[in-house]
Amino acid sequence: MTAEPWVSVDQIAEHLGVTRDSIYRWIERKGLPAHRVGRLWKFQVSEVDDWVRAGGADEGSSHPTQNEQ
Repeated sequence: MTAEPWVSVDQIAEHLGVTRDSIYRWIERKGLPAHRVGRLWKFQVSEVDDWVRAGGADEGSSHPTQNEQ
């Protein structure tokens, strides 16, 4: 079995058809599944797709950030 590759902010934004700013905002405000690697954010497409299917990107949804918990 081949491991799923990690993708960048630019790649995940292109995959979803949104801007980089939307990606950063969704990480902060909506719990977009992302992983810090040094100063970079990395994503697994399958995790992001599952999050979108579960309604994570819906306008009305909001997941508390760690600062709000």
